Formats: sequence, C-alpha cells, structure tokens
Amino acid sequence: MKAIIYTKYGGPEVLHIQEIEKPIPKDDEVLVKIHAVSVNDWDLGLLDGDFINRLLNGLLKPKRQILGSDIAGRIEAVGKNINKFKIGDEVYGDLSGRWGGFAEYTCAGENALALKPGGMSFEEAAAIPQAAMLAIQGLIDKGKIRAGQKILINGAGGGVGTFGIQIAKLYGVEVTGVDCTGKQDLMRSLGFDHVIDYTKEDFTKNGRCYDLILDAKTNRSMFDYARVLNRNGVYVTVGGSTGRLIQALILGPLISLFNKKHMRIVALKPNKDLLYVNGLFEAGKIKPVIQGPYQLHEVKEAFIIFSKGEHKGKIVITV
Repeated sequence: MKAIIYTKYGGPEVLHIQEIEKPIPKDDEVLVKIHAVSVNDWDLGLLDGDFINRLLNGLLKPKRQILGSDIAGRIEAVGKNINKFKIGDEVYGDLSGRWGGFAEYTCAGENALALKPGGMSFEEAAAIPQAAMLAIQGLIDKGKIRAGQKILINGAGGGVGTFGIQIAKLYGVEVTGVDCTGKQDLMRSLGFDHVIDYTKEDFTKNGRCYDLILDAKTNRSMFDYARVLNRNGVYVTVGGSTGRLIQALILGPLISLFNKKHMRIVALKPNKDLLYVNGLFEAGKIKPVIQGPYQLHEVKEAFIIFSKGEHKGKIVITV
C-alpha cells in the first residue's frame, strides 16, 4: 500500500510517498480502507519534532513514521473481538496517539471510530474529529456557553473556529471572529457578527470585552487575554504554541484566583462527541468547511499551506 512516511524531523520536505506492507488487524482492531484524512496542528508538531513531541514520539527520530489522525473510510476486516462494527461499515474518527492516517490502510481500535452518517461524505467526515471535538469541549464543557453572551473566537477561519461559530450560534450568542485578511469573507458567510483582521487590529487593545474566549492560536500572553474578559468571564485554549500553553498552565490558576476571570485548557477527549456531531450534521445545523481535497501525493504542498496558516477550515486529503 502507499503511505506518506517521514524518518526524520523537519519541515514538509522530509515527507515522502512510499510503498509499505498493508497492516493486519489484531483481535481488538479493525482494518480501515482510508478514503480521506485531514491535517491537524498535532501532525505539524510531530513533523517538526519540538521538545514535547520528541518525548511522545522519539528523541532522535520518529518512532511512528506515518502521521494523520482524523480519518474516514470503510472497514475491510475485523478482529475476532470486535463487536461494534462489521465489514463494509463506513466509519470515521480520531486516531491520536497511534496515527497512521496518511496511508491507504490503517488499523484502529473500535473505540476510536464512529459510524459515518450516510449523507456525510468521506471528506466531510475526515474534517470533523479533532476540530469539532475541540470546539465542543471548549465552548460547552469548559466554557459553559449560555445565551446572551458575547464570545470571541481567535483563529476563527481554521478548523476549530469554523466549527466553533456554528456551535456557538445554536446558543443565541454574539460572536466575534479573529483571523487574517484572506479569511474575513468566509467568517462573515459563516455567521460571525463581527470580524477582526489581526493584521490591522489588536483585539486585546481595542477596549472591547467578552464573556467567553475560545482560543485556537494561544499566541498572546495570558494577561492580554485576561484584560479583555468580563468579570467572571472564561478563557479557553484548545491549542497553540507549547510555550504559551505552558504559560496558561502556570499562570491561569493565579489569574483565576485573584481576578475572578477563569483561564482553562482543553485536554482533548478524542471522539467523545462524535454522536452529537452526527445529530447536528443530519439536522443541517453544522457543516464542515473544507479546503481541497488534495491528493495523497500532494501532502507536502498541503502541509506547507497549513504551516503558513493560510488554509480555510480543514485541509483534507483524499486517498
């Protein structure tokens, strides 16, 4: 089978397509013929090999050499202990921790997958798992979103942001989105009440405050975010630079203690809310925003676009 392999840390240039053996599922696994896979921040972190990701995947070289966690495909074989799925089922899910999605086939445990609704394409399904889970767990579980709030989403034109606005609007809130110039029209079309171009305006210095901030970038000081939170407001980070996330981990509790402003971090629970998303999708209340799809041999180009932050919604690869 074909797979995108990397044997050393670096940029997109270290990725290459290679023929490898097709995996065989264990007793508690299924074999999935992959039809689509999407790119996530975690893929880029593992590719670059920063300190934290080297601890996870090998200090000197990657132990797992196929990236890709968000997959969609059809089950081709099942282990003898599998009860949830059968051959032919169309499934999708997040394989965080084992990865392997940038390939024609991969193995997965049944708890990492959910049945794909019939009206959902494989490309749409591959766009959902991490981004939608982060948006839901950030806004609902950690943010405790409620009607009438003023909300800001930083990184509004990416995967988390494009799911976040659709979920937030189900609660009757006013939402401001922050992203670059090229994503402003998309953000307006998705229903953001206000849009901010971060290349022209600093939302932490314009005097406006919010009840809830969902941050997919975490590229500013925790004190900057706290300054634009209303009293008893909630700031939730779902990803960003390692340094800023460590700062949030250390300073967040102190800010929460002394300023009555709550700083929280989402520790992703993969696949937890896929059935909820299925219901929203089938009811026409949520639709993935997709850039592409690209082909497997175009993964390098897709990673370059993703690393520059130029993508709109989720970058999806068809296999």
